[in-house]
Amino acid sequence: MKFHYYPETDSLYIDLSSKPGSRSEEITDGVVLDFDDQDRLVGIDIDRAGRIVDLSRIEVAALPVQELSGTKS
Repeated sequence: MKFHYYPETDSLYIDLSSKPGSRSEEITDGVVLDFDDQDRLVGIDIDRAGRIVDLSRIEVAALPVQELSGTKS
């Protein structure tokens, strides 16, 4: 899983899979779900993310994470 934040558009993309999306569905204003060709969720796109979620921190609890990496912009 990867989090991609684009400050120029204040959008957050949560990449859930390495599979490409084949269709998208807007579930509410500014929140789009991407699905692969087998209708599995592969990504979440959030426009105006700074107004919807707290981007100042990420908290992880009880995930079986094997690798954690990040960059500071």
